[in-house]
Amino acid sequence: MSRHHRSRKRGQPPGSLIYVGRSDAKPPAVTVIDYGPDTYSARRLTDPGTLFGLADPPGLRWIDIEGVGDPHFLEALGARYGIHPLVLEDVLATEQRPKVDDLEKYLYVVVKMVRPGRVEGKLSGEQLSLILSERQVISIQEGVLGDSFDPIRRRIEGGKGRTRKMGSDYLLYALLDGIVDDYFEVLEQIGEEIETLEDAVVAGPDRETVPRIHCLKRDLIQLRRVVWPLREVLSRLERRESPLITQGTQIFFRDIYDHLVQIMDGIESGREMLSSLLDIYLSSISNRMNQVMKVLTIISTIFIPLTFLAGIYGMNFQFMPELGWRWSYPLLWGGMIALAAGMLVLFRRKGWF
Repeated sequence: MSRHHRSRKRGQPPGSLIYVGRSDAKPPAVTVIDYGPDTYSARRLTDPGTLFGLADPPGLRWIDIEGVGDPHFLEALGARYGIHPLVLEDVLATEQRPKVDDLEKYLYVVVKMVRPGRVEGKLSGEQLSLILSERQVISIQEGVLGDSFDPIRRRIEGGKGRTRKMGSDYLLYALLDGIVDDYFEVLEQIGEEIETLEDAVVAGPDRETVPRIHCLKRDLIQLRRVVWPLREVLSRLERRESPLITQGTQIFFRDIYDHLVQIMDGIESGREMLSSLLDIYLSSISNRMNQVMKVLTIISTIFIPLTFLAGIYGMNFQFMPELGWRWSYPLLWGGMIALAAGMLVLFRRKGWF
């Protein structure tokens, strides 16, 4: 379960490294990938502290950190690579809105990773912090759900694609592109659930219909909160407001922006479909209730005159001439049956049932 404790920061000075996030945060696990057009090496450090003793590579370096449960490690990371304390504070405050900060020597980008599937009935997601410098990218994950970067790692290792031939800004693009691909997968999953729910509503809704509709609406709202501010991030990156973004990579960021526009369209379409499904469900329930009330009303209407007749001849008056007739009882029954049948025929002709 995700628990946030922002009250821990109350009264603390700016830049205080206090973790605000999930209660199941893990200690950092560090993977270092050094690469260039003709070079490649990958190391998973058993001791995260050994990172600070590594010499700078001749090519590019990707430092992937999974887990933010150790503020002291992040403090040492900031001292080693010149990361501002306010940036490290945002890394530990895992409720950040997607954004990009330009600090001249590096860019700090915050995004949300959203994975297919649900945890405790909600979309599973976590914060990812990306620090781009001229020859290096540092990615810092909460390390709870895992990432979708294995295809990128394989491309770098196999020398496929452009990653080995281009700069660190292209690696930033590749990581963002992998995250946005997850958004598409999540949106497709929600779309399939909406289609299944639509068939169920048309066939015959049950008590679980409304909770399912509200669950999908909550998922779409959560996804929208992730995607909408990320559009502004990509807009700034593709405009090349920072010299760290080269002209050759600019068009790739624009492609991600276009993908985000498609995702937003899909989110809005899903929300409209769910609203329509809710209306259809309420109409279906109302029609079903009307049918029940119609049947009960017809039954009540038929029995009103029958009850009247039974009430008259159920009175205990001594001088009632009909009580002494030989055929009064069967005549009464015949009259009541004929009256009921006649009313049913009349209702049928009027199309009331």
